[in-house]
Amino acid sequence: MAADNDNAMKQKQQQIDSVKTDRAALQTDFDAASAKIDQLVSQNSKLDSALQGNKEEMANLQSKIKTILSNKNATLAELKSAREMINNLTDKTKQYEARIAELEKENTELTGQNKVLAHERDSTVTTNIALKKAGSVLHASNIRMEPIHKRKNGKEKETTKHKKVDELRIIFDIDENRIAESGNKEIYLRILGPDNNTLSPSAGNLTTNAGGQLSYSVMKEIALQQNVPVKDVTIDWNQPGDYQKGDYIIEVYNDGYKVGSGKVTLR
Repeated sequence: MAADNDNAMKQKQQQIDSVKTDRAALQTDFDAASAKIDQLVSQNSKLDSALQGNKEEMANLQSKIKTILSNKNATLAELKSAREMINNLTDKTKQYEARIAELEKENTELTGQNKVLAHERDSTVTTNIALKKAGSVLHASNIRMEPIHKRKNGKEKETTKHKKVDELRIIFDIDENRIAESGNKEIYLRILGPDNNTLSPSAGNLTTNAGGQLSYSVMKEIALQQNVPVKDVTIDWNQPGDYQKGDYIIEVYNDGYKVGSGKVTLR
C-alpha cells in the first residue's frame, strides 16, 4: 500500500513539473512573439491602416494566450491550446512581416512614380506659365508716324520737310488679346534717329525678354480690357533740337518683347 502511494505521489509531482516546464517554455515563446509584434507595429506605424485586420487578429490571440498563461491552475489541455495559439500567432507574425515588406516595396515604387509625375507636372506648369506669358504679350499694329508742322495760328499740318517738323506724332493700335488680364499695361517706345541712335536715351533702359538692356525714348501706360483692342494710342514726341534729314524708326516694346515697328522719312 505504501509503495502505491509513493508511485502516485511521484506521478503527480512529475505532472506538476511537466506543467511548470511547459508553462515556462510557452511564456518564453509568447514573450518572443509579442516582442516581434510590438517591433513591427512601432516601426511601421505609417502602414498601420493597411494592416489593421492583421493587428486585430494577433491582438485577439495574444489576449487569449495571456489569459491561459496567467492562470496558475491551467491544465495540460489548456496549455496545449495555448501552444497551438502561439504557433498560430507566430505564423501570423510572419505573414504580417511579409505584408509589410510588400507594402514598403509598393510604397517605394509609388514614391518613385510620384517623383516622375511631380517632375512632369512641374515641367508642364513651367511650360504653361511661359506660354501664358508669351501669349499675354501685347501686339501693336497699324503703326504710323506723322511729322507735324505747327503754324503760328495754332493749326497743324503734316509735312515731310525736316526743317519744318516741330514734333513727331506716333499713332498705333493695340490688338485684342484673349490671354492678357485687364489692367494698366506699360508700352515702351524707342525712337531711332537717322544716325541710328535712340532719341532721349536718358529716359531709361528696358530689359528685353532675352535679358539684354535697351535704352528707350518714352514709356506710356495704357488701360487694357481683355479681348478688346485699343485704337489710336497717340504719343507726341518733341525734341529740343532740329530734326535731321533721313529715316526715323519707331520700335514698340511690351514685357521685353518687340511688338511692332514703323518708319517715317524726312527730306
